[in-house]
Amino acid sequence: MEGREPKESRRRRGSFRARITVVFLLQMAVMIIASVMGANNVAPVGAVIAIILCSGGLAWIAVSREWLPVAALARLLNDWDPDRQDMAGLDREGSKHRDGDIGSLIRGFHGLASRIEGFGERERNFTRDASHELRSPLTVIKMSSDMLADETELSDFGHRSLERIRRSTRELEALVEAFLILSRESDQGLAEEDFVVNAVLRQEVDYARELIAGRPVELILDEPASFALHASPRVFAVLCGQLIRHALQQTDQGTIVVTVMPGSVSVINPALDMPEEGSRRHAAVDRHGFDLAIARRLSDRFQWPLELRSLNGASRVASVRFPHPQPVEA
Repeated sequence: MEGREPKESRRRRGSFRARITVVFLLQMAVMIIASVMGANNVAPVGAVIAIILCSGGLAWIAVSREWLPVAALARLLNDWDPDRQDMAGLDREGSKHRDGDIGSLIRGFHGLASRIEGFGERERNFTRDASHELRSPLTVIKMSSDMLADETELSDFGHRSLERIRRSTRELEALVEAFLILSRESDQGLAEEDFVVNAVLRQEVDYARELIAGRPVELILDEPASFALHASPRVFAVLCGQLIRHALQQTDQGTIVVTVMPGSVSVINPALDMPEEGSRRHAAVDRHGFDLAIARRLSDRFQWPLELRSLNGASRVASVRFPHPQPVEA
């Protein structure tokens, strides 16, 4: 039995093409015979035309009947919802047709849909588990750092080490948040609401200022405009935070300006000179194109166009445009 099943499967797989070929060969044979009969005056021209039309109509009906399973499968795939996969409907459709070609299509799609369903399940498990397992240690580190900061007998060296721990924790927290957002195949679970971008930016700028403590770098928030968005404030904060951190890593000294314009946010930082080998600035360029890459992926994901440009070679500007800004209610 096991030896015969592959042969039977191979025999059925191509039966659709074989039946279509037979239909067209029969139609062609009828047309040739009718044409020869008309040319030899065996049958009148009207009869020849009628035979040709009838054969064409019968061929069309036969092909349409053969095409019904393909059309049914096409409708099923057109209505397919990856979030609510109707595997039972696919199985029912497959059980109706014993044609080898149609069966191969259904089995192939069934396997693909099963893999996609597995990917989705693993994604949900990962984001749920990673969210808890990564955030919990960070929360413990932050709480412990806050408790240590209250110690009056902590040495200057201890304070400096504590500040490095807090800065690194804040960077890691932002990175984990960005990865968790990007790891989702869909935007489900990201709560959307109306929020004022200026308020979120003020918080991100305050966080970023902790990262430049002791450095000759000034971070300014310029707010000539204000607007609101209906989106996920979490995503907006992560995107702008990545752009600000990228600017901080690219600047050894000078002023970084975060500007809010109507419908857009820009981060302006001094352009880097040609770095000398081994300099900290050169190391920052090599390492932290990473922040910009995350920001670009977020902007592409949520359709907030990101534009990078230079101002007279003296400054670098990263601007994010938001297509649907809303006025701020008084």
